[in-house]
Amino acid sequence: MDNSRPSQAITSGVQRSPNRAMLRAVGFSDGDFDKPIVGIANAYSTITPCNAGINDLALQAEVATRQAGAMPQLFGTITISDGISMGTEGMKCSLVSREVIADAIETVCLGQSLDGILAIGGCDKNIPGALMAMARLNIPAIFVYGGTIKPGHYQGQDLTIVSAFEAVGAYSAGKLSETDLLEIERRACPGVGACGGMYTANTMSSIAEVLGLSLMYSSTMAAEDGEKLDSTAESAKVLVEAIRGQILPRQLITRQSLENAIAVLMAVGGSTNAVLHLLAIAQAAEVPLTLDDFAPMRERVPVLCDLKPSGRYVTVDFHRAGGIPQVMKILLNHGVLHGDCRTITGRTWAEQLAQVPDTPPADQAVIRPWENPVYPQGHLAILRGNLATDGAVAKISGIKHSQITGPARVFDSEEACLSAILAGTIQAGDVVVIRYEGPKGGPGMREMLSPTSAIIGAGLGDKVGLITDGRFSGGTYGLVVGHVAPEAAVGGTIALVQAGDLITIDAQERRLHLHISDAELGQRRAQWQSPTPRYTRGVLAKYAKLVSSSHLGAVTDLDLNC
Repeated sequence: MDNSRPSQAITSGVQRSPNRAMLRAVGFSDGDFDKPIVGIANAYSTITPCNAGINDLALQAEVATRQAGAMPQLFGTITISDGISMGTEGMKCSLVSREVIADAIETVCLGQSLDGILAIGGCDKNIPGALMAMARLNIPAIFVYGGTIKPGHYQGQDLTIVSAFEAVGAYSAGKLSETDLLEIERRACPGVGACGGMYTANTMSSIAEVLGLSLMYSSTMAAEDGEKLDSTAESAKVLVEAIRGQILPRQLITRQSLENAIAVLMAVGGSTNAVLHLLAIAQAAEVPLTLDDFAPMRERVPVLCDLKPSGRYVTVDFHRAGGIPQVMKILLNHGVLHGDCRTITGRTWAEQLAQVPDTPPADQAVIRPWENPVYPQGHLAILRGNLATDGAVAKISGIKHSQITGPARVFDSEEACLSAILAGTIQAGDVVVIRYEGPKGGPGMREMLSPTSAIIGAGLGDKVGLITDGRFSGGTYGLVVGHVAPEAAVGGTIALVQAGDLITIDAQERRLHLHISDAELGQRRAQWQSPTPRYTRGVLAKYAKLVSSSHLGAVTDLDLNC
């Protein structure tokens, strides 16, 4: 399907005079009606530090767009702060916001017949939401990332928001004083910008860069540094040139560029959420992509970057070491990157990476050489078995063992599970099951950062497995399996697990198995009853009715014509 279309700017004469009159009221003059109109989707808000600094970027983009010969039109989009809503009912709105952001950008661009879109965002769902809208619209588009936060510091350690969550678990386990807990909370987020490790926001900004929809090096810049403003201005100029040359998102989001994104995801040790978002972006661009496409890249690409949450360094360190282009150059040299993929600049990645060194700088330890990786294979594994016939996503970085068989400890909500962990009732060898937190069942597929951080803080990260039909924060690590599909709310096997059942998580064999007979499983399935929907009106009810399974990207516009 070719969604490309010619320029839609309101440029014609008498028949367009009412439209022109309205545009004059917002600053157009006679010479402006022949210029392309560029939407600037501004996700500025003070709801979260991720987005609190980006209004300056939007204003910079407005000036630069005008200087480049186009007419900017600013409009707002929303954001939800995962870090603030984490562990609460409000977290159910997080993944929903991705769809709202995509729908909002698409609605404005279609409704105003815009010629191009520059989207600015700083939080987890701003980025995939914007990229999904770009793929649907297929008008020239560029994404400007708000930037990463700089780390906090306490007792010689770099701090991120995850430090605060893990400190709660350590305090509850008696391993941290109340004074230290309070000091970590005070210092974890010292300014504006997105969470500082290779968590979801920085993972997705990196993917936007790899897909060619953001400028080189822009995905790892600090929010408070002056180069972010400079990169924003350059992004506006590049977009205007892309409008003139009609470089379209669907020319950039291809099967090959998505494979590049998966390769970089593995190399940087990125968030499990990227799997969900890449499936959604591919679906919006109508490019075939499935969970099974992630497994071959895991086997080919080692983890090259020693980044938090399981590693030592934060994103500003990664940026100084060469950032995404340095990683891509290493991958290109080892035959796992498609160098002929184009970018929004019109150049290919092979052309753009020509001046990047073949090896990372010797005076840094963030980016490892190919021959000495952090892990010999990618950190994300796609698991299947009778517990996940449609698949699940395991993150196995930061642990010594990638296999566990243990008794199930079953919880029907995140809150119930967290209470048990903090009360000290979860023991080494247990396999924790958190269910009815999937896309439909939550609804909204909450992230389980509070339980997983509490497990890490209690010193059980290598000793306890956890599976859920919900998601994980980019800050999660340990022997954890999310996105279990089919989810509990639609009768998936995870709904049939009983306390004490033996469960095997085996990331190396890519297996997730419930040790009961098929006959017993059939009896339990016959007795299972679908739960009453938790919401019957409003945005969460609409989402639950429309959303697809996690193994399809948890999108809300799949097969609407069926």
